[in-house]
Amino acid sequence: MSFWLILRLNMKHLLTFIGRYFVNLVAFVDCCFSWRLGLEYEYEKRGKIEKALNKQIELEASSSQYYLAMASWTESQGLTGTAEFLYQHSDEEREHMLKLVKFINERGGTSVIPGLSKPPTTFNSLASVFESLLEHELNVTDSINNVVDLCLSEKDYTTHNFMQWYVSEQLEEEALARTILDKLNMIGNDKAGLYMFDRDLSLMANQESSQ
Repeated sequence: MSFWLILRLNMKHLLTFIGRYFVNLVAFVDCCFSWRLGLEYEYEKRGKIEKALNKQIELEASSSQYYLAMASWTESQGLTGTAEFLYQHSDEEREHMLKLVKFINERGGTSVIPGLSKPPTTFNSLASVFESLLEHELNVTDSINNVVDLCLSEKDYTTHNFMQWYVSEQLEEEALARTILDKLNMIGNDKAGLYMFDRDLSLMANQESSQ
């Protein structure tokens, strides 16, 4: 076999090898680029959801403090049963906040403990207390629904499933607030009715704490 023929065959093999090398190199670079884009998207998605969850932490903390202020005011008005009920609900809202804090931390995120503005110290009437409570719960519900919508749009089904507990809890909270307001509207200014109402809330608080 002549020298030139051997050279041509070797060059052919060399070019084939180089061609395959570059094809594999391009595929590798493309794979790395796709992986980086996927990782950046995952970080961006987690950042959005973490921000929404931290906002929810602030709302739950605000609810706890708000209900604490309501409890303090009703206690100063001699409505000890209502105060007991509201103190308990203040504690529950704090538990809701802690549940979110732990969830974020367990997923490798950073939960933010918020500074809160001072809640009101006085209220016009007992009815205004529960009107404010219902309004506050409706705002919390809207925020929870926004978190759930974000989870679905970002395909974060783990957080979506976690938030279903809050969705169910809000249904109960809103129904309870409306029931209490209906009773207060029926009682009006009747002092005997108000006494019975206060006693009923005390019983309700005791039943919930024993569960």
